[in-house]
Amino acid sequence: MSGSRSDLDACAREPIHVPGAIQPHGSLLVLDPADLAVLWVSANFEGITGRTPVELLRSVEAALRAWRATGTHSYRARLQNPDLDMAAHVHQGRIVVEFERSTPVFHNALLFRLTGFAQQMTATEELADALSAATHLIAELTGFDRALVYRFDPEWNGHVVAEAGNGMLPSYLDLRFPAADIPAQARNLYSLNRIRLIPDANYTPVSLTAIGEEQDAGSIDMTFTQLRSVSPIHLEYMRNMGTLSSMSISVMVDGKLWGLLSCHSRNAHHVTSDIREACDFVVQSLAMRISSDSRAETAALGIELARVHTRLLAEMAKTDKWDEGLARAPAALLELTRADGVAILSQDSFLPVGQAPEERQVRRLVGRLSQHGAATDFYCTDSIALELPEDDVFTDATCGVLALRISEVEDSWLVWFRQEVVKTVTWGGDPHKVVRESGRIHPRKSFEAWREMVRGRSAPWHPAEVAAARDLRASIVEIVLKKAEQMARLAADLQKSNRELEAFSYSISHDLRAPFRHIVGFSQLLTEREKNLGERSRHYLQMISDSALAAGELVDDLLTFSHLGRAALSADKVDMNKLVDEVRRGLAEEAASRSIVWQVDDLPPATGDATLLRQVWYNLIDNAVKYTRLREEAHIEISADRTDDGVLYRIADNGVGFDMAYRSKLFGVFQRLQRSEDFEGTGIGLALIKRIVERHGGSVDAMGTIDEGACFTFSLPALPEE
Repeated sequence: MSGSRSDLDACAREPIHVPGAIQPHGSLLVLDPADLAVLWVSANFEGITGRTPVELLRSVEAALRAWRATGTHSYRARLQNPDLDMAAHVHQGRIVVEFERSTPVFHNALLFRLTGFAQQMTATEELADALSAATHLIAELTGFDRALVYRFDPEWNGHVVAEAGNGMLPSYLDLRFPAADIPAQARNLYSLNRIRLIPDANYTPVSLTAIGEEQDAGSIDMTFTQLRSVSPIHLEYMRNMGTLSSMSISVMVDGKLWGLLSCHSRNAHHVTSDIREACDFVVQSLAMRISSDSRAETAALGIELARVHTRLLAEMAKTDKWDEGLARAPAALLELTRADGVAILSQDSFLPVGQAPEERQVRRLVGRLSQHGAATDFYCTDSIALELPEDDVFTDATCGVLALRISEVEDSWLVWFRQEVVKTVTWGGDPHKVVRESGRIHPRKSFEAWREMVRGRSAPWHPAEVAAARDLRASIVEIVLKKAEQMARLAADLQKSNRELEAFSYSISHDLRAPFRHIVGFSQLLTEREKNLGERSRHYLQMISDSALAAGELVDDLLTFSHLGRAALSADKVDMNKLVDEVRRGLAEEAASRSIVWQVDDLPPATGDATLLRQVWYNLIDNAVKYTRLREEAHIEISADRTDDGVLYRIADNGVGFDMAYRSKLFGVFQRLQRSEDFEGTGIGLALIKRIVERHGGSVDAMGTIDEGACFTFSLPALPEE
């Protein structure tokens, strides 16, 4: 029957580093580092060494103390009478000393073979040939029936990529093995202790006898112990494979477990420590070759992608917005990560390139990434369905995602996509079948080729592609920051210029008021005193007086406008109904001879400066009265609506209206849409309204139709208590 998920989890948690026993092809002592007193001894000690622990320690004590004085982690030595290989290491406050019988090795011949292999590693062009050479040499040195290179993929499944054998065991070349075959705690041991030998899978574990006070041998951590007894499940796994002996050497590439060089024989088979060390040299030489090839490939691809990066930078430099610049070079943007599609999105824009999913799907994806905590600035996967299994993010064949957040404030992203790559994988036995018999889990018994079609994955993202994407993000952020700094400097310069302009206009306006008053006053005085002036002269004086009055009003408006940028605002509760009534009463004399239909709704109160808000209402109502004077019956409506952000006030009329094409100019200084001969005014009133409302934290707007009327609105924030 098949095993459950809990069975597999229990197997993965097996404490294989503290077995409390050793394999019988060697013996072991555990010593106190302080005085080299024996704490534990293996039950087969005298059978392996031919001496008692005390006798053997007496002969090696000086060497062990000299080693301890160096502070190094491990120590090896060759003993005589009998010939023994001794290996010692320090771990968790204890000295572990291992002894194995040694066999003479022709070191000159071995050195010659190893030197030749090292030269072969540098001369071989293809990595596949280097892998094959390593397996053949290991098989020759050790005498195992089969030697193979077992490479881990990102999910820790194994793939046999090279093999050498004598035909005694079946070939596993190109077969794959599930990650559960070598669980996480076993991979951790392989990373820490590179060599593991099992001469006979049918061995009986050798117990440890306590000499000191501590009796539990299960407390001895054997992570770095060569003789460590292995899991019964693994021994059963070996027997199911038809092998009774094995040796594994870790392939460590740049400090990470890349794979294993594993050896197997149908029968029991022992390899001496000298040969094991030679094999370790072979494997680490191979690891250096793998690292060199990987670095060279990454560097070459990085140079190629750097050229693409440069093209993208050139396009971004041609536009004001980085996203529009990238969209101008779609081929380069896809080439940068060798993707099938890409999407550039922010809160208010979406620019798809190539085979990119729909906008709603992409926005849903980045939302899911943030919710799951899967991404801050970077996210990468070749199977989005496995990463987010609870959601069908994409309805098409998109599987690979490489996402970069450009700005958290604007929530802008660059997301590349890759399509599904369907492939057939050949496993060494059914990887989904776990056998459970007699109340415990058992490894599978069949390792025959089992084919499976793998779907839901794209081609994996190469580290150079990921690095290129990160570099592009860094460049974009740098460009955005530089532009932000430029905008900040321009804003600061503009604020300074505005302050200087306000001060200048305030000074000029203040200084011009007196001359204009003098012109008006002297014109009127001259008209009154000089009785003999003709009608034409009196007309000229009246024109001078009227022009001076108009100029004076303009100066007053300019003075008020410039003063708004300098004056402090009060923040009182303002009765808007009262302000509108006051303004209407002030305009009553002008409107008395006309037919005006007023519709004034109840207006919500506002928070602000009552004097300035009265100016807003005065200018708006005065304009409504002024621009409806050509109507036999004028209609003026004043109303308000509450919004989520505050209150929107509205005044509409059936006057001359305006062309919406000039809407953007309405609230500018000296912007008039009607001739001054037809309608009087200084051209500052609406600009004054805009400045007052914006200083209150609101906004203004207008809608109009020529010869049908206009509607002006202004919004103000809600009252604090609201």
